[in-house]
Amino acid sequence: MVARVFPLGRSCAREQTGTVIATLQAPPGTLVVVDDHARFREAVSERLAAAGWRIVGEAATGAAAIDLVARLTPDVVLLDVVLPDMDGFAVADRLAAAGSMSAVVLTSGHARDDFAGRIQAAPVRGFLPKEMISGPALATLAGDQP
Repeated sequence: MVARVFPLGRSCAREQTGTVIATLQAPPGTLVVVDDHARFREAVSERLAAAGWRIVGEAATGAAAIDLVARLTPDVVLLDVVLPDMDGFAVADRLAAAGSMSAVVLTSGHARDDFAGRIQAAPVRGFLPKEMISGPALATLAGDQP
């Protein structure tokens, strides 16, 4: 969104006629965090909430994530690749098959190369290594979403 700001005051007996153009970014949206480690969920939720994301749910398993996303319809799902009941790729496939409009971003402590072409073939927006998770990085990968 672009906003035009017109100065209202006068300076040095001359009218200010300049125009300032500012780019305003939409605030981050809603997010579900899926990871089987409670401490990681807590830490990343705090970090992303501080960046403006509204954390609407957390899940520790793929099955719980599928249910939660169906009920809450978040803008973005931050989804760990390694979960105890199914991997993140299977979760992403099931969400897409169910018609979910949530942007899915995969994450892992493993390197992106460990997943070869699976990331490109998956119905996800991208991959974010756990150590690089931040509000702006997530927003960039989420694309038109927050």
